[in-house]
Parts: sequence; C-alpha cells; structure tokens
Amino acid sequence: MTIQKQRIAVLGAGQIGVIIAGMLAEQGHEVTLADAAAARLKQVAGGRFATAAVDASDLDALRSFLKDRDIVVSACPYFLNKGIAKVAAETKTHYFDLTEDVATTAYIKELGATAEIALAPQCGLAPGFICILGADMAARFETVRTIKMRVGALPLYPTNALRYNVTWSVDGLINEYCNPCEIVFDGQPTLVPALEGIEGVMIDGVAYEAFNTSGGLGTLTETLAGKVRNMSYKTLRYPGHAEIMKLLLRDLELADDRETMRRILSHSAPFTRKDVVVIFVTGVGERNGRLEEESVVLRYDGNDQLGAIQLTTAAGCVAMIELFLAGKLPAKGFVRQEDAVLADFLATKAGTRLVREARGVDAAGLVPATTIKSAA
Repeated sequence: MTIQKQRIAVLGAGQIGVIIAGMLAEQGHEVTLADAAAARLKQVAGGRFATAAVDASDLDALRSFLKDRDIVVSACPYFLNKGIAKVAAETKTHYFDLTEDVATTAYIKELGATAEIALAPQCGLAPGFICILGADMAARFETVRTIKMRVGALPLYPTNALRYNVTWSVDGLINEYCNPCEIVFDGQPTLVPALEGIEGVMIDGVAYEAFNTSGGLGTLTETLAGKVRNMSYKTLRYPGHAEIMKLLLRDLELADDRETMRRILSHSAPFTRKDVVVIFVTGVGERNGRLEEESVVLRYDGNDQLGAIQLTTAAGCVAMIELFLAGKLPAKGFVRQEDAVLADFLATKAGTRLVREARGVDAAGLVPATTIKSAA
C-alpha cells in the first residue's frame, strides 16, 4: 500500500525528537523539526528534514506553524502537551505525543470526544509499545489472572551511586517517580504510590529491582476493565536506585521542588547512548482448561550512533503514525495505544526494526523466546 507523503511537524529537538524526525523523513515525508532553542536546531541542521524556530509554549506562534501541517508529533515535556493538543484540534492537525502524564492524557481524551482529527497520546515505549504487548498478552488467554509489565531504560555501564543515566526526558522521569500509579488489583482499578512495591527481578543473569512508576499502563486499566484480575506496570532499575530516589524526593522533599531535582539529575546523571532497554511482560491465565503462564522478554542495546531508548521510543511513535496513515487506527477522536494490533504494529517499517534489533525474539517475529508452562 502506497502512503501519501505527509507534511509533518515534530516539536522538540531533543534526544528523541531528532530521531523521530529522521525516521519520518526516511519514509519520504516532508518533515520540519521545530524547537525554541536555536542552538539545538543548529546541531541538527542540514539533514533530511527542515528546521524551524518555534516556541511550543507560544500558542499563537504554534497555531501559525501548524496551520498547513497534516500531522504534529510532540516530543516536548509533558506539561506543554495540553496546549499543543488544543492547537492541533483547532488547526485540524492530527496529533501524536510521547507523554506518560495521566492528567495530560485525560485532557486529550476530552478533546478527542469532539475533535475532527486523531489524537494519539502516549506513543513510544512505556506507555506505547508496552501497552500493545500487554493487550496482546491478555488476548492470548481465555480468562486472565495476571498481567505484569516491566520496562527498564538503563546505562549499560553504570558509574554513579544512582546506577542510572538520564536517557530521555528529565521532567518525565521526575513526573513518573512522583505521581500515583494505576494498577488493577483483585479486579478493581486502584492507585498505589510511586517508588513502592519493590521486587527483585533476574533477567539473563542480571539483577534488577522493579517498582511502581506512574503512567506506564497508559489506558489499559480502562481497556481491560473486567477482563483481568491483577495488572501492574513497574520500572526496572539496578538494585538500590529506588531507595536513593525516595531519600531525595520524600525525605528531602524534592518532590515539592522539582526544579532543584531537575538540576540534580541533569548534573549527576548525564545522557549516554551506551544504554540498554529491557522489556519483560508476563501473563497468567486459563487456556484450554488449564492455568498457563507466558512471557515475552526483549532487550535492546544502544551504540555510539543511536541509544536503545532513542530507538525504542522513536520507533514506537513512528509505527503508530504508519498504522494511522494505513487506515489501521481510528481516523479521528482519541486513539489508544492498544487500538493497534501487535502484528500490524510490528509489520510497519519502524516495527520491523524493533523486531530486527531486539534480542530474545526469533527470526519469524515476535513469537518470542516465549515460555509456556503449566502453573501449579
């Protein structure tokens, strides 16, 4: 199927936005990467996409910029996305973003009730790809007892006490460490505190800790309401990370002074492309008259040219845009990540790359190094 070339604006020339712009340009679209910082734009000028100096917080300037665009992708901090989505609806520009923020997503859902465009928040990795995997896992069982989703974006070679390097948005990281976390417990959606529920996880001989963080389930608690008994999302880190973050955010009360916390992380946890992304999804449920467990484990390694979090987040977003343009997502209104069928998602150009570059999947696609066993 031939996809017509689109005029696409990507807002935010950070580590993820640049990769999204490049991927979309490689697919033949007319892409403009916009940012308020001239220095950032200068670093990426001369590539396959155009650049423009646009402050996404200036809604009048944004309105003028988007009036002749078909699609806008926000790779901006979550707190700018309400304004961007509002302008996108006004200018009839289809909207995609990377937000993990629950309140922002709720606002966009309200916009989608009357919008003439598609509004697809929470694209990327988690939420995003992980939600599509989670929904697919739930569909593998006749009745679903438990769905566990665990995702880590980590330095390959940790060198500081946090055992962590910031590989995406600092603001998004702080947000998911501070806000309440949605889960399903005993069939009921409920909220639990971030940085709690710590559990040990061993994957391929590497020890991790997993703990509650906000936003990773996306809209799955609503989509799978009444269909799953227990469901949770937790972030993977190297052991000891959660206790240090609780010291900073709670004991020192930096959750109430996020600008100071932002400065601390920006100075102490520098960006690295030598990173690793680990995805671990487990489902337990009844199938063919017995209780079974099935797991998907994926790993992505970054390199000097492209970080693992850059690849997985950007590819997750671009795959959703490909599905939308192919008519495999709702044409207007609020779009959930799990509206995408996993097989269709992985068959896109960006999704094919996610399969090709993952460790832990077989050559046929994502019918992974999956383990199926009877449970006691």
